[in-house]
Amino acid sequence: MEPTTSALLQRLSESATIAMARKARELKDQGIDVISLSLGEPDFDTPDAMKQAGIDAIHNNETHYTPVPGTPRIREAICTKFKRDNGLDYTPDQVVVSTGAKQSLANVVLSLVDPGDEVILPAPFWVSYEEIVKVAGGIPVVIPTRIENDYKIQPSDLEAAITPRTRMVMYSSPCNPSGSVFTESETAALAAVLRAHDRIVTVSDEIYELINFTDKHASMAAQPGMWERTVTVNGVSKGFAMTGWRLGYIGAPTWIAAACNKIQGQFTSAPCSITQAAAAAALEADPAMVQGMVDAFRRRRALMVEGLSNVPGFKVNQPMGAFYVFPDVSELFGKTYQGNTLRDADDVALFLLDAAQVATVSGAAFGTPECIRLSYAAADEVLLEAIARIDRACRQLA
Repeated sequence: MEPTTSALLQRLSESATIAMARKARELKDQGIDVISLSLGEPDFDTPDAMKQAGIDAIHNNETHYTPVPGTPRIREAICTKFKRDNGLDYTPDQVVVSTGAKQSLANVVLSLVDPGDEVILPAPFWVSYEEIVKVAGGIPVVIPTRIENDYKIQPSDLEAAITPRTRMVMYSSPCNPSGSVFTESETAALAAVLRAHDRIVTVSDEIYELINFTDKHASMAAQPGMWERTVTVNGVSKGFAMTGWRLGYIGAPTWIAAACNKIQGQFTSAPCSITQAAAAAALEADPAMVQGMVDAFRRRRALMVEGLSNVPGFKVNQPMGAFYVFPDVSELFGKTYQGNTLRDADDVALFLLDAAQVATVSGAAFGTPECIRLSYAAADEVLLEAIARIDRACRQLA
């Protein structure tokens, strides 16, 4: 049989974060001491209360199919969380629980975007946004941002990008990969632009909500006139260190939630029943329970910003959330290592893997090709060693 795959598959790019993590594992398997700062996963364990809730669910035989959008308990817990933490009023029929926030995002895009529709992606954006839009036949419209503005889209840039074909705007705050956080006033300024365009649905990805060093989270749906035209995406992976449990969710107007429920019913049905029980326990808990993890990330951020600011060719800003730094490394373009010229961020990432044995991710995958992303979800001593290796390697460049 001829190994022919679909045209859709051939249009898609492999996840750059997963690809770099695979390369790092391959080198480790060869006995090379690689420090991987490529994947976005907390290096903390799931809190005991969530683990016990999962164990209890097993013992209580909560091991059967659940409703496609989630059990009544978890949807009620999500509604309570939205009201408590975000000032958002949703009813259980406006909530859909999925196998990770990635599926939540795919559900929304596949439910709303037709071939030829434009989807605005402020760059840098999470790697899968663009590919999910391609799956739906949509046209990604990338809006560049600058490190001088902390990689935040300006209202005038948003307005200039909108056309009659614009169907959606997708962004994250706190942002993966930049760590940028939109303040209340900045969110309000973007909302003022979006309210004037009735066809546009805003997808606000808030998966890093709890890892926020501003101590105040601003939800787009809480802005006047935005609830009706916003889908709020969240989950338990990042804030509760539950990446492997795989659970994300949306809050949305009823018609959008119903559409996502229909899509999900044909692809996966409901997420794991055990995961739903554990996630419900997380959402019912006081968010302060993860403050120790947030404090550790705040300390690590300081280590990374200070250390990388002294690396030749690195321009670093102060991220206000998530657990990434996103330095501009364009000053390294044109420099050489062992006779090879660094032409772009892809080359820089490969150079750091080869010369420093540190795995990072090229910013090209995030729509910002002058940058690289480094995760600081690692122990302090690991981060300090990674910084030292990167510094030594960059000082070898000619």
